[in-house]
Amino acid sequence: MMPRFPRSISAIVLFLGLVPALTLVMGDMVGFGAARPEMMKEMMLPDAVGVKTLQNTPWEALQGDGDPQAEAIVRRYLETLKSQGLDVNKQGVWMQSGASMLVNHQGTTPLSVASLTKVATSLAALETWGAAHQFDTLVYATGPIQNGVLQGNLVIQGSGDPMFVWEEAIALGNTLNTLGIQQVTGELVITGNFFMNFDFDPMKSGEFLKQALNSKAWSGELSEQYAQLKPLPNKPTVIVNGNVRAIENLDFNAMNAKAIIKHQSLPLMHLIKRLNVYSNNIMAESLSRSLGGPQITAQRAASAAGISAQEISLVNGSGLGVENRISPHAVSQMFSAVARHAERNGFTVSDLFPISGTDVGTLIDRRIPKNAVIKTGTLNEVCALSGILPTRDRGLVWFSVVNYGSQIEGFRRQQDLLLQQLQAHWGTPKNRVFSITPTPKVNMPQSELGATRRNQVL
Repeated sequence: MMPRFPRSISAIVLFLGLVPALTLVMGDMVGFGAARPEMMKEMMLPDAVGVKTLQNTPWEALQGDGDPQAEAIVRRYLETLKSQGLDVNKQGVWMQSGASMLVNHQGTTPLSVASLTKVATSLAALETWGAAHQFDTLVYATGPIQNGVLQGNLVIQGSGDPMFVWEEAIALGNTLNTLGIQQVTGELVITGNFFMNFDFDPMKSGEFLKQALNSKAWSGELSEQYAQLKPLPNKPTVIVNGNVRAIENLDFNAMNAKAIIKHQSLPLMHLIKRLNVYSNNIMAESLSRSLGGPQITAQRAASAAGISAQEISLVNGSGLGVENRISPHAVSQMFSAVARHAERNGFTVSDLFPISGTDVGTLIDRRIPKNAVIKTGTLNEVCALSGILPTRDRGLVWFSVVNYGSQIEGFRRQQDLLLQQLQAHWGTPKNRVFSITPTPKVNMPQSELGATRRNQVL
């Protein structure tokens, strides 16, 4: 639920928004269940003054009334950076509460934002596929199954699952065992958009899968991943006699391939949460590629957020490299668009991004105020932070801070201190804000890695 309200009714909005809480490749440096709309209705008071309408209205026109004390805090922050020899024109700050712009320093200037790019990728993916979308991986057999042996090839056709990892492969192996397959006389054929363990190389991914299917060939790492599964599943035994082969355009008819299993990925909302908590570059890049590439990703994110195309330019979906440029204002707008999408579909933005004081990942060792919803971004000379700061006096404050320079650890400490000072100025909410509280962890087996129930026998 995105707050949008004039200051004159901010106290009413705050009252309505505060309720008791219900409780790889790394970038810059989790399970939860389906939302319950009926619970949201029970916990929301009647919308007598049209507050909900205001909260869900896009930020089309801003009231530039500002906040002198907040501006003074940010000014001192920038002066500190300047005293350290940094160019303040390369530092960006945007802060907004509802329709009120609070602070703007280079806020509409496109800057290198590192992994804040993932806000755009997350938004474009949600708007394109929806939070419940799952990526299908189809398994085919090219021959009969006799006495536990598949007389032919085992074919894997991917469709872009960004998180097919050891746990998922173990579950697939157990499903193959339930079909009576313990051995494959032919090859393991990889086709379509399949990759495993965050490696885009189809041959390496095929070798990973071949190893995972046969527990007798497991490495120490794979055994460790297996030991963490709860409840502990059976160890699969599917021995592939042949080699791994990658075929870009496979003729299924000529190979006489018959579909035997449909494996479904984690739902998109769970993928996005994991992506953002750990700022996983490969997952983000995979989603962007499936969307059609970085330009399509940028266009869809800009359209969904109602921002100018001039404020966002992407060359990839992850944020690796300084070429991706987004304005601080645009990042906050996209964050708010993600929140609106979540609210429309019965969950919250905190189901998609890390929460300070709850999630670890890229927030480890940070001193960001508790319950803020956050996305970090880091490159060698970029340190960025965006998200939602819950406050007593201003409700939800949407902010983006982008720093350019080599002192990354110093930037992090100063960003954390800046947010602490601002929350001290605006006050800490007495209770957790419902609209940025994770939905209850109810009926969530589909969100666990290694869940065989996401394997459908065909």
